[in-house]
Amino acid sequence: MKQSLLFVPTLRETPKEAEVISHRILLKGGYIKQTAAGIYSYLPLAYRVIKKIEAIIREEMDAMGACELLMPALQPKDLWLESGRWQDYGKELVRLKDRHDRDFCLGPTHEEVVTAIVRDYINSYKKLPLALYQIQTKFRDEFRPRFGLMRGREFIMKDLYTFHSTDADLDLWYDKTRQAYQNILNRLDLHYRIVNASSGNIGGASSEEFMILCDIGEDTIVYSDESDFASNTELCDLPVGALSPDGKGHILHAKGIEAGHIFKLGTKYSEPMKAFFLDQNQTQQPIIMGCYGMGVSRLLMAVLEQHYRDEVALWPDTIAPFKIHIIPLDKEGTKAYQLSEQLHDALSNRYEVLFDDRDERPGVKFKDADLIGANYRLVCGRKAQQGLFEVTNLREKTMVEMSFEQLLEFLF
Repeated sequence: MKQSLLFVPTLRETPKEAEVISHRILLKGGYIKQTAAGIYSYLPLAYRVIKKIEAIIREEMDAMGACELLMPALQPKDLWLESGRWQDYGKELVRLKDRHDRDFCLGPTHEEVVTAIVRDYINSYKKLPLALYQIQTKFRDEFRPRFGLMRGREFIMKDLYTFHSTDADLDLWYDKTRQAYQNILNRLDLHYRIVNASSGNIGGASSEEFMILCDIGEDTIVYSDESDFASNTELCDLPVGALSPDGKGHILHAKGIEAGHIFKLGTKYSEPMKAFFLDQNQTQQPIIMGCYGMGVSRLLMAVLEQHYRDEVALWPDTIAPFKIHIIPLDKEGTKAYQLSEQLHDALSNRYEVLFDDRDERPGVKFKDADLIGANYRLVCGRKAQQGLFEVTNLREKTMVEMSFEQLLEFLF
């Protein structure tokens, strides 16, 4: 793609509202634009990354046998009254009325809607288990939106709901989803811990959070230096150096960003909302449920917070907006420009390639390239007459010179 056609409104000055490095890069790099406090537009660069994160999530959800659907963001009050959450959810629930004075809310989550769907179609144990997921915009009226996409009032989330006839089957799918979440975070090259957590407004018997370890995290976790033990301090507040509760190692503290939260809901929603099925003895039973959320737009920022160097974006290859960035240091009509354009045309059918065809000074091109963060940067300038490119691997901090032919051989 030619960079002159890509809408990337980079900034030279750091916006005052950017408190953390990942937020600075996203604003300076033209990834996002704030519309109101806690509400952002995802500009082309950010949306390319988000679509790749979503693709990884979809692959893992589909592989475990879940079906994707899309439910409405606008939800009627009546469903929330059935579950008992219309008042219990609190001020974070965005409430509104339609022209007929009927009450609605903008969904922060979809337990009520999905339970209402399933109760109308699932009436026998033979139709269970069932797993339904969606990727959709959610709304929460946060008291204090902060850190850009980390805590917003409008955000993109993946939510999965599973339906079962037995607790044992719920346990099986809970473990399958837990592993799928680990697969997703591993593919995003994230350092994280799974911690015991409070179920909060969602409810249920037990839950776990997937915490991305990061200094800007709003939660503090305790974890063992020698085992998988980890917990939110709300449930287990042990001092640094204490013996781990599982007897393996000692306790450390870390800040964490909640990227995912999984719950065993049991019958919290199915009983009050009368979502029942007939078991093998033709006895009516409440459907047993699980709920599993993952913050897609939050992952965009969490990945960047763990993958930058000196305010240079270092995206993992799996989600980088472009894999290769070709930068000629001379204007159109020069040898450097012609070689760069030929290389772009040769590689575009195989890779996501960005070609900086702009009439800009080299310093401007390099600053913008640092914010875009393509792993391979191919620069053609002072040795263009010899047909040579400077090939930089940003993540590995290596630079070599290659000819046009050597590059084709290397990349193909």
